[in-house]
Parts: sequence; C-alpha cells; structure tokens
Amino acid sequence: MVKIEAWSLEEAYTLASEKLSCSITEIECEITQYPSKGFLGIGRKKAILVAVKKVLTIETKSSEPIFTQKREIKQNEQKQKNIPTQQVVGETESVCCSSEDIVYPLNTESLRAKEKACTGYQAIDIEKNFFKDERDISEICEEISADINALFNVSCFELETVAVTPYDPETVLITFSGKDSALLIGKEGYRYKALSYLLFNWINSKYNLLIRLEIAEFLKNQEEVVKSYLLPLVEQVRATRRGQTKILDGVLIQIALKELRDEFPDLYVGVKTNEDGSKYIIINEFYPKQYAK
Repeated sequence: MVKIEAWSLEEAYTLASEKLSCSITEIECEITQYPSKGFLGIGRKKAILVAVKKVLTIETKSSEPIFTQKREIKQNEQKQKNIPTQQVVGETESVCCSSEDIVYPLNTESLRAKEKACTGYQAIDIEKNFFKDERDISEICEEISADINALFNVSCFELETVAVTPYDPETVLITFSGKDSALLIGKEGYRYKALSYLLFNWINSKYNLLIRLEIAEFLKNQEEVVKSYLLPLVEQVRATRRGQTKILDGVLIQIALKELRDEFPDLYVGVKTNEDGSKYIIINEFYPKQYAK
C-alpha cells in the first residue's frame, strides 16, 4: 500500500503504477482528496490517493478434463486375424473424437472475475473524472462569493462585500461596489474586460455557469448607451429587413447582439470579424444556398 500526492489524478495514477511496478489496471485506489485549482492559485490542492496492487485469483480445475478421447487399439484385431506385430507398429492409431465426446466446462464465476478485474475499476474512475456539480445555484453563489471576497480582501482596493446572486438558471450576477470599485473598470474598460475574462474561465470551467459582471453600474450604463445607438438601426431593419452595426468592442458587442436577437427572432443576426480582429453585427434574411439567386 502506497500513499500518492500529485497535482492531478492522472499523475497520481502514473506514480502509483510506477511505485507498485504494475499497470494502472492492476491497482486499486481510494481517493482521499480530489485536486483543486483554486482561484488564481489561491487554495490550490493536490490529489491524494491510497493505492494497492490487485491480487487476481482465477479458479481452475486441473482435474477436470477439457475433452476426452477414445482410442481403438487394434491389437485384438491383429491377434484375431493373425497379423504380424511388426506390420501393426507402422500403422497410425485411429482417434475417435465426436461432438458428444468433447466437453467444454464453462466457469462463469471465473469469467466475471476477469471482466471485473480488467474493466470495472477504469469505468469508475472515468465517471469520477467527469463529475458534474449538480448543487443548487444559490449554494454555488455562496461559494463563489466567499472565494471572491477572500481574494479581494487582501487587495489594495477599498470594496464592499462582493455580491453573487443567481441571474437565471445558467448565469450568476457578480456585483462589485464600494469606494474604489470604479478603479476596477480602467480606461476604456480594459480592467473590466480582464476581470470578466478571468472570472468567466474560472466559474465556467468549475461550475459550468455563465457570468454577468456589474462594477459600479458600468454594465447598466453600457446597456443604455447601446440601446440608444440601436434605435435608428432597428427602424432601418424593420423597413429594409437588413442592417449592419458599426465596429463594436468587448462587452458592447455582446449587449448589442442580445438586444438585436431579441428584437428580430425571425432574422439572421450574427457577428462578423474583419482581418484586423475588429467585430460588427449584421442583420438580414437568411436563405439556404439552394434558394439563393
């Protein structure tokens, strides 16, 4: 029995197989602690498991014959027919082996033991690796709030308690407020974009949720600006069934995309990217290629 600590389960299994001098399928493990990446390196945990080498016992019955053979020795016939013994030595002994004489014993318990030893342990581990958090979203929000507040309590910003609440079944709303909250936005929102990117990658990979980040009513103000900009464009699309926005950046294009798709559910609304990486939105009637003129 060995105790293994590693940063990932795959690495821990590999180390266990090396120490026990066997393959991964020949070890039996008990995971005492799952690995955790933490948040920005804070609270990172190693995977801890206890591994032992499996002992495979396969029952066999050596005394039980696999098949039986009947031999006919022609010595009696030789005596009856007065055939010389020297002529019989060169003859080949005949072997009768009919389908009734062959017996194939089936040991189902042994087969099940082999199957369990080869496949059972791997199936359990694969299922654990694809573990999905099915807790209530309110409970997840409390956990996210505790981690974010623990991080920003040691920062240089004077902030109030970061609030994390459910926005919809697949999205959480993260709200920053306080004296220095506006400093998290940055010039042209560059800090807002960076923080939104970090929070999304963490929360989406761990909890499979989307985020909506609000800092000092920055998101609310941006939504109002986008709605004012889209008013004449919406009227144009209603009249011509097509339109195009100007170049939009960051959160603006996401807000505009949502507004336009809600306004025109029967039209194609998509994001296009120029060669320099700038993005804009187009609205038109979508036709399959076979119907295009």
